[in-house]
Amino acid sequence: MRDFRWPPPPDGGPRTWGPGPGAPRTGRPALPEPETEMVTTPHGVRLEQLVTGAGEPTTVFAHGLANGIATTRPFGSAVTGRRVFFQFRGHGRSDTPPGPWSYLDLARDLRAVADLSGASRGFGVSLGAGALCRLLVESPERFERLVFFLPAVLDRPRDTKARPWLAELLAAIESGEASAVADVVSVELPPAVRNTPAGWAYLRQRLDHLLRDGLATELAALLEQAPLRDATALGAVTAPALVIGCTGDDRHPVEVAEALAGVLPSATLHVYDRPGVLWTDRADLRDRISTFLND
Repeated sequence: MRDFRWPPPPDGGPRTWGPGPGAPRTGRPALPEPETEMVTTPHGVRLEQLVTGAGEPTTVFAHGLANGIATTRPFGSAVTGRRVFFQFRGHGRSDTPPGPWSYLDLARDLRAVADLSGASRGFGVSLGAGALCRLLVESPERFERLVFFLPAVLDRPRDTKARPWLAELLAAIESGEASAVADVVSVELPPAVRNTPAGWAYLRQRLDHLLRDGLATELAALLEQAPLRDATALGAVTAPALVIGCTGDDRHPVEVAEALAGVLPSATLHVYDRPGVLWTDRADLRDRISTFLND
């Protein structure tokens, strides 16, 4: 599936043919990425971290599989207080300790960042939502407020549909070919966004990070695991929680979001009616998350 052209046009958007204006679009240059820092955790794994904002409360943001700080930051754009973003092991500049890894290892990464920063609120997307669930089984009272966005798995391993995608991405990164990585990453974009300036900007950012920092092959084993043995263990979590899912997303089945909201005693569930929420319902998502966490 390749309905876009790589490398992208020089002006950052699609080419159109035929009569009409043909001057290149300049636009504002991209802002430089903020400088991150490396933090050493009590379990000896160094993790890449970015802290933004100031004051209380502090919210820690846990990213999804093969993503990281850059793709998680939009979720916290309207959240007050300090916002702590980090990269799980095997992502970005974070360490890649010997495997195999489990969700317990990811939960340790998340707990360490939360404890070192004094975070009282937790946000997890996809893989990060699973790690957050695993942490809460061990420490159900750790956070005062919780947000789970597109949880992918709970007490059963992921559907096999996610495995070919990750295998293709790892192989593309290993090849070092930008076009190969772009082929895989472009699937993350709704069709209407591909071949737009915003879509090209997203692709460039993702490719820059993946080709520069790589992605640990040890992550593939996580697709065969579930963070929990029994989801009902989350019944001990009394903190208010917001669970957000969407229909039509093969890698993040809405049934998982519904099941998670069903076992959390103080959960509110919201389901969007189509995938690609960050592109199709960005303003509503931003407001929904910030309203809940800023309460």
